[in-house]
Amino acid sequence: MRPMNPDTPVIEVDHLVRRYGRTDAVDGLTLRVQPGRCYGFFGRNGAGKTTTIKCLLNLLRPTSGRVKVFGLDPARHEVAVKSRLAYVPDAVAFYPWMTVRDTLDYFASFRAHWNQHIEGALLDQFRLDLRQKTSHLSKGQRTQLALITAICPEPDLLVLDEPTSGLDPIVRREFIQTVIGAYQEGEPGRRTVFVSTHLISEFEGLIDEFTIIERGRDVLTLDADTARERYQKISARFAEEPGTLDLAGAHLLRQRGREVEVVVNGKAAEVLERLRARSPEAMTTEALTLEEIFITTLQPGGVLV
Repeated sequence: MRPMNPDTPVIEVDHLVRRYGRTDAVDGLTLRVQPGRCYGFFGRNGAGKTTTIKCLLNLLRPTSGRVKVFGLDPARHEVAVKSRLAYVPDAVAFYPWMTVRDTLDYFASFRAHWNQHIEGALLDQFRLDLRQKTSHLSKGQRTQLALITAICPEPDLLVLDEPTSGLDPIVRREFIQTVIGAYQEGEPGRRTVFVSTHLISEFEGLIDEFTIIERGRDVLTLDADTARERYQKISARFAEEPGTLDLAGAHLLRQRGREVEVVVNGKAAEVLERLRARSPEAMTTEALTLEEIFITTLQPGGVLV
């Protein structure tokens, strides 16, 4: 198999449809993930995130549309695709009769490369007992073990579906900041992360680009830095209740007494000018976090795209 062109997207999804009976779990989704990016895939429960991931991994066949990984069809080139990626699902299961040591050796046997130094460091960090049977591990410990099996082969693509589910907040934050960050920094520009998560705030510093989906459709796709520049929260306080304000181009978050809070998408200067014309006592602007953008985009009447 020829090596992938460096300009070829790691993941390509073109008008993907996956239907269950009469229900479209994924409905015409299109997205591209370039090498070296940490790509966030956001959506509510049932939005179609896991179905999309399973189509990428050839665990489900698309009803229509096309998916490619490393420029290859995962159904036709399954071994070539899966040898270069690692996947951590939301629900993790292992052979119950195996110990932690047996499980790591089993996963390593399928890989051409396995970083023993990383294995040892993560085992120490997570405090996993190599002699413990996987059937006796807690949900969080099973997730930790799955993350070790995904990181040690140092794959070109890391596919994570709610990867920190079951981890306590301290371990979760440490894993996100040190382990995933270090994985990408090991070979900048080549290693790619595709992460579906509800814990958007905890991945905030890693996400380069993201797609928000709703009912299987792309609602918003943006570079993370561009999103923070475009989506601004404006807060204003007036000497007395301002009454009706001209908030065209903005989404009203809150108006209580003398205080007003709105969100704008790329129209901050216009809205600020109209608010200043009402002589506020104080006014501030701040960039929305990715989690705030997600909530604002999906809440009723809040689609600012």
